[in-house]
Amino acid sequence: MSGSLFPGKSRLHARALFIGERIDVRAFQGAARVAEGPLLVRAGAEGCAVLFRYGAVVLFALQPMEEVAFLAQLQPLIGGAFALPEAEEVELGIGGESEQRPDVPGALSLADTGAPRLQLVADVLAKSVILAQYERQVTEVFDTIEPLAAGLRGGGRVGFRARELLRQIGDVLMVEHKMVGRAGVTEKPDLLWDHPELERLHARLVGEYELVDRHRALDLKLELISRTAETVLGLLQAKRSLRVEWYIVILILVEILLSLYAMFIAG
Repeated sequence: MSGSLFPGKSRLHARALFIGERIDVRAFQGAARVAEGPLLVRAGAEGCAVLFRYGAVVLFALQPMEEVAFLAQLQPLIGGAFALPEAEEVELGIGGESEQRPDVPGALSLADTGAPRLQLVADVLAKSVILAQYERQVTEVFDTIEPLAAGLRGGGRVGFRARELLRQIGDVLMVEHKMVGRAGVTEKPDLLWDHPELERLHARLVGEYELVDRHRALDLKLELISRTAETVLGLLQAKRSLRVEWYIVILILVEILLSLYAMFIAG
């Protein structure tokens, strides 16, 4: 569909939500489908929504009650729903000939509200909102690493905090798999194969939300967390090995003492 979805509008509100681990997009039957790849459907009285299988949804021009109703409609299709979804909002100025950012904080400019442009905006907003959640998760683990590093510097003491950290690291290391395997944060959307004229708009949006830089920063943090995990596991393994060696030495000494005692009694 190439026509405008919001004819006559000069501004449009968009809201992205990361609502769960996945959405069964293929099973969605609740509204009129406008476009595929990603799925764009009508929502509310005059709005629309774009659904992504990796758990994000982007809503355009929905009133608060309409948003609640639409998310309730999606609920049976959400796997691993989050109690507090990450959210991001933006105001879209419609009709800008150059599609440059207007002098309005938090606003973006689009030439029109055709389905391909809204799908492209939704793609970038969805990736931005999942990056925001992953950034928060990684930051929480970094806050745990600091006291652990201090313990290591103070004599190699890792204790119970290390085990707690390793449990958290198991979850955080899944972030990279989700970003690359599911969301493809740094990949161009398939939409651009059919609409190459939107390449410049996509590049501008990616730069606006710093997707590449944020993804790179997350990769570096994940790498540091991984190295920390390896260090902690190595220390724990070394301590266990040392403990076993001491047990063996003690057993040998006990056996020697018992042998000497037996020889003394026999003599």
